[in-house]
Amino acid sequence: MIKEKFLPHLHFWYKENKRDLPFRHTTDAYKIWLSEIILQQTRVEQGLPYYIKFLELFPEVEDLAKASEEDVLKAWQGLGYYSRARNLHFTANMVVDEFGGVFPTQYEDLIKLKGIGDYTASAISSFSSKEVVPVLDGNVYRFMSRLIGIETPINTPKAIKEFKQVLVKLIDEKKPDTFNQAIIEFGALHCTPTSPSCDSCPFSDSCFAFTESRIKDFPVKLKKKKPVERFLNFYLVKHEESIFITKRKENSIWKNLYEFPFVESKEVFMKEMVSDDLNETLKLNTVSGPFKHLLSHQKIMAKLMVCELNSTDLIPDDWIKISKLKFDDYPIHRLMEKMVESIDL
Repeated sequence: MIKEKFLPHLHFWYKENKRDLPFRHTTDAYKIWLSEIILQQTRVEQGLPYYIKFLELFPEVEDLAKASEEDVLKAWQGLGYYSRARNLHFTANMVVDEFGGVFPTQYEDLIKLKGIGDYTASAISSFSSKEVVPVLDGNVYRFMSRLIGIETPINTPKAIKEFKQVLVKLIDEKKPDTFNQAIIEFGALHCTPTSPSCDSCPFSDSCFAFTESRIKDFPVKLKKKKPVERFLNFYLVKHEESIFITKRKENSIWKNLYEFPFVESKEVFMKEMVSDDLNETLKLNTVSGPFKHLLSHQKIMAKLMVCELNSTDLIPDDWIKISKLKFDDYPIHRLMEKMVESIDL
């Protein structure tokens, strides 16, 4: 691809088609960082309200650092991939401690921060300080692989080096921020995963995939491993007008989120209790589910057992007693939300 022909088409398309998004009207590295983390693996339509909410709750990086992790997780609730929220909080504190509360704008500083990889560091540095570094996300991989015919699987270490070499030759040194925004936007809106707008594409004459009728062949990906199936049996334990939830402590995607206690099994229980001890302690009222919940590497099937507690003698100390379901005070994961929405207490 010849740079002198590529850039005018890209910039003109972007000028005519770009979405008016709030984080495109700022060079504040903190605000750009928030938008990039929130929009990882998240559609703009879903992530934008969270971006606005986070800026209202935490207008400066110091505000985010001062907040408790629980408050950050609660604000994040519903977005999934909760490690992003924990990294967000950790990094805010790191910026305050090591950068005096001034969010870095250079790639070499940004790449050292937790939760920031090559793409995010490139995006923040180019959008905030016009550093000449190309961005490489899924949209760019798709656009470039089709345009040039790159058959290296994009989910391999070799891909980032190969694609970066192409982008370094194409990037607009005078307007690297606009170039990066444009190439991402083109992949997101025009060169889409399915049904790309090839007939109106300004690059169709020189697009390898289009001229060879191989649009569906790109980008190339190695097949992922089959998700692990897990079966979880949750227990909503009631006693009079109260229920009990517990905070997950072990390292997992749901660390520090609240949930009903559960038992994992080889297959979902129907109406059976887990053990005779539980049968004596709990009275089973209803069973809800199954609830299907898909994660990147897991397929979770869950059921919810709604039980009455016969005795308070065996309540573990680390359970949290709350009056009714005041979950506004506790961050919970999406599977918990599904279960709560299914019952009437």
